[in-house]
Amino acid sequence: MSFSPDIHSNTPELSGKYLGTITPDFAKVSNTLKEASYQVRKRGFSDYPIFPISKTDLPLGQLLLAGHEAEIQWNIYITYLDEFIEREIIDPEKLDIFKENYKDPEEFCCLFVSDGDFTSFVYIPYPDED
Repeated sequence: MSFSPDIHSNTPELSGKYLGTITPDFAKVSNTLKEASYQVRKRGFSDYPIFPISKTDLPLGQLLLAGHEAEIQWNIYITYLDEFIEREIIDPEKLDIFKENYKDPEEFCCLFVSDGDFTSFVYIPYPDED
C-alpha cells in the first residue's frame, strides 16, 4: 500500500468533495471516537491517535466501526502515529511537520481519509458537550 497523504491541515479538495459525506457520519459517531482517542492517550499507547476512514476495506489500524453496522457511509479504523511511521506513510523526516499540524485531541478528531488515490488528514472538531 502506498500513500502520499497531505500531512498539513484540511485541503480545499477535501472540503469540497468529502466533508459533505464525512460530517453526517462524524456527527453520529463523534462520542465513540472521542472516547477511543481518550483511551489511546490515557493508556499510554500514543499521544497521536488517528482514525483512518475509507468506504472500502483498509489494511491500516483496527476496524473500530464498520459502516454497514453503524449505519454510516465510511468504515472507521483506529491507529496511531507509530503505525504511520512504521508503514512509511509518514516520512520520518516529516514527523515534526505532522506533530506541528496535529490538533489538540481533546478538541479535534484526526481522521485519515483514504478514497482511491486521494489520501489526506483532516481534523474535525468534536461537538460541544453543553
